[in-house]
Amino acid sequence: MTTNSNSKRLISKCHDLLFRTVHNHNLIYNVCWEDPRIDRQILDLDHDSQVVVLTSAGCNTLDYLLDLPAEIHAVDINPRQNALLHLKLALLEKGSFEDLFAMFGDGSHQAFEDIYASLRNYLPNYAQHFWDDKIQYFDSNSKKQSFYYYGTSGAVAWIVRRYLLRSKVLKQRILDFLDAETLDEQKTLYGEIEPALWSRLTSWLVKQPITLAMLGVPRPQIQLIKQQYPQGVFGYISDKLRHVLTEVLIRDNYFWRVYLTGFYTETCCPNYLKRENFALLREHRDRVHTYNYTVTDFLKKHPGQYSHFVLLDHQDWLAWHAPQALEEEWSLILRNSRPGSKIMLRSAGMDVNFLPEVVRPRLRFFPEMTEELHKSDRVGTYGSLHLAEVL
Repeated sequence: MTTNSNSKRLISKCHDLLFRTVHNHNLIYNVCWEDPRIDRQILDLDHDSQVVVLTSAGCNTLDYLLDLPAEIHAVDINPRQNALLHLKLALLEKGSFEDLFAMFGDGSHQAFEDIYASLRNYLPNYAQHFWDDKIQYFDSNSKKQSFYYYGTSGAVAWIVRRYLLRSKVLKQRILDFLDAETLDEQKTLYGEIEPALWSRLTSWLVKQPITLAMLGVPRPQIQLIKQQYPQGVFGYISDKLRHVLTEVLIRDNYFWRVYLTGFYTETCCPNYLKRENFALLREHRDRVHTYNYTVTDFLKKHPGQYSHFVLLDHQDWLAWHAPQALEEEWSLILRNSRPGSKIMLRSAGMDVNFLPEVVRPRLRFFPEMTEELHKSDRVGTYGSLHLAEVL
């Protein structure tokens, strides 16, 4: 019994070390993996809004900017994520729409080196350092051909895509699926694709700690998933994927399109890549500020009365690994909020039982609204979505 327990602890420590190693040395997210169409309905931003958001890939920060909040504070402990957002902001400020769409719509640019040279001085030093080494991500002549197959999540997408598209018949089925106009079409085509999607190789791949670490899934979230799904990670992902690809219309689902094809289209892309939004984003880009901190450190260094917090799912990790740090973060969030401040978070679990007991009397939740919206989420990989309002 002791030997078995020691082995489990060793495996857990190795998994945690692997996760930290991956996250401390790499760009993880090259796209945001949360649906801003839902977020903006929940947040209801206005000209007085002071927003704190975890940066991720910066796509949703720019989506929120379209509602013209007073300021958006993009916070991420991984400076590579903010370096990505800064490249987008520099293109908005100094580039053309065509250059922005080529880089982040097509995923490559024929003159990527020249474009970067013209933007480099507008980036902070840490972003310059990152892109000096990684700007070839936008080289269409590289093996991967698209920015969206770089970074750790992109690398996983590239492996899966190469496997799926090895068959011309399956490739055509996938392209037909992405062009489907109705849910009935989607269900029929997905029924043909699903057996290949969950082959022995891909089923094995999604269970591996290195794959999950590259996708940004820490061990606490894996444990949450295993508690809810008898088939574990495989069962969770296959159920979530079947729902989003058969119950939510695919025609504007740019999240899954970009990983299957390596590019967006003009009609299926994030809002920051739509021509009609370019001038507005350029005019107001200086409302976005970036910080390479944890949420806790940001609030310690930049206290204020913030109206909105977009916390993504990082509290799953804190609840498991650092409950005292979770309490400290919530203490600071409440101290730097005002009555009516909105806090949005997601979880691999089905509820918010991980919240510190002392915090709950200060919050009001809206499950009827968030549960219904969660069903229409175009990403579809989270267990739950929550909105809390500060009392």
